[in-house]
Amino acid sequence: MNSRQRFLEIMRHGTPDRPPLFGEGIRSEVFEVWKQYGLRTEKDLARKFAYDRREEILLDLDPHPELDRWPTTMAELDRLRASLDSDDPVRLPEKWSKRLRAFQERDYPLLLRVHEGLFLTLGVGGWDRFEEVMVLLTDAPDFVKALMNMHGEFAARLTDRILQDVTVDAVVFSEPIGGNDGSLVSPKMHQEFVLESLKPLMAVIAKHDIETLILRTYANTRVILPGAVEYGINCLWACEVEPNAMDYLDIRREFGGDLGLIAGIDLDILLGDKEAIRREVERVVPPLLEQGGYIPLLDGRVREYIPYENYQFYRELLEKMCSSEVGCLKLIVQPR
Repeated sequence: MNSRQRFLEIMRHGTPDRPPLFGEGIRSEVFEVWKQYGLRTEKDLARKFAYDRREEILLDLDPHPELDRWPTTMAELDRLRASLDSDDPVRLPEKWSKRLRAFQERDYPLLLRVHEGLFLTLGVGGWDRFEEVMVLLTDAPDFVKALMNMHGEFAARLTDRILQDVTVDAVVFSEPIGGNDGSLVSPKMHQEFVLESLKPLMAVIAKHDIETLILRTYANTRVILPGAVEYGINCLWACEVEPNAMDYLDIRREFGGDLGLIAGIDLDILLGDKEAIRREVERVVPPLLEQGGYIPLLDGRVREYIPYENYQFYRELLEKMCSSEVGCLKLIVQPR
């Protein structure tokens, strides 16, 4: 099987030869530390470990031209609307025609990021705008809803434009909305401001028969999960999590096997010793593989403070655990 087939089979609760073994993403500064092991690029790592390729298309959802000041009143929304032209050629990814030809012959999963979440959609790029937005959420909710709905319609038009050219294997809704203590807005606010604004996007996704809808969250976003699942999200990819709040075994018990899961292995375990790494990987991975719909992966990009010996131990352990040669295939899927 190739990487695309494995991804589709896992997400459909099918019977792959093994789960996809995605790369975590290695920050460039890591290789300055790891070059003593002969590792200078991710290509060097690929010669040592099994990685299943994946690719992600990032939609350009920013205003063009860039706004000198984000709107705060209904009267200012026309200025934002004028900067959200889904037919603008600048919206297409770089070298789009060439990439389309490659996508048609691909053997790896292709994901499309269709939404950037509440705060980025509202223009939060620093503390000043964040403070302004938090006031607007409570003092001007109708304005926030109008802005989010307008942007949701724009994202739907742009997504439809892309999907007329290429078939993707999943869409990604990014939601950097949490801290370690929890979501920065209530579930009710997230539903009213974000989920309701996604209805045009959800219609476009259904029109193009995309089966896997991934919510990629950061930190502790547990409280918004029920609402997101109710609105049609069927896969969670939690990054840089608070381990106790976002434990995948607990989430699987709460939502069942219909909610696919990607990641779930705490990056910080690689700071411990090898026995601690083994205990945590064995705690999380085999039960979820047995239930199906799970792709094991660290919950964040590898930083320079991670010892190479620990990363090597983790990847070799994961490969062995997911290899059909050691009988793990029998654990991967139970038919529905």
